Amino acid sequence: MTEALVTLDDVSVTLGGQSIVDHVQLTVSRGDIITVIGPNGAGKTTLIKAILGLQSISSGRIRRTPGLRLGYVPQHIHFQPTLPLTVKRFMALTGASPANCRAALERTAVNHLYESSIHHLSGGETQRVLIARALVRQPDLLVLDEPAQGVDVNGQAELYELIRELRDSLDCGVIMISHDLHLVMAATDKVLCLNQHVCCSGYPEQISHDPAFVELFGRHVADSVAIYHHHHNHDHNLHGDVVDNAQTETCHHHASH
Repeated sequence: MTEALVTLDDVSVTLGGQSIVDHVQLTVSRGDIITVIGPNGAGKTTLIKAILGLQSISSGRIRRTPGLRLGYVPQHIHFQPTLPLTVKRFMALTGASPANCRAALERTAVNHLYESSIHHLSGGETQRVLIARALVRQPDLLVLDEPAQGVDVNGQAELYELIRELRDSLDCGVIMISHDLHLVMAATDKVLCLNQHVCCSGYPEQISHDPAFVELFGRHVADSVAIYHHHHNHDHNLHGDVVDNAQTETCHHHASH
């Protein structure tokens, strides 16, 4: 049986008298990649912060496996432009050894940026450094809030592929928030559609046909997502390119990237 890392039992969060998260049931197990989707103001970030223990809950219960190690990539992180900060120094702020910092950067393919200024990185490079920072503690659960924000479409596909590879190599669980429904549907294992409460949840191919999903995002979006989603029967490299494999069949994408 797969190990449950975090379980939310009927969790609600009320702030200033307003219901932000309403009676959510959720289990994140080792090996899962669960993506939380929903409109702005749906409570997605609040839910993530509750899982991390950064947001107190109003009712319900959150159970975390004993000794659970968490890695967190926040949605926004502001680097003071007048403060010199290299990737090396930024990673050192975690308290991890230089060797562990370099190993984490190697995992996300940005070790060559070790001496670079954090201010001069591209959007994709910055996100890879932030993910590396979350990896230094060898997390059991990797939590990402909009990990592909500010990254171009090709870079987004590469980041989601990286997340899958990290899930496999670390044997961890992953829960993330994303707005890019097309790419996420191809990259995730399970989807949780949130609008304060759980509108629907399940596998991507199921979610795209769920009436609650269609009502929330519209028929056009639902149809395009259903067409786009596919099962990977080939491998990709870090650049998102298909790697030749004599034993794999061709995978036909029915929608453009």
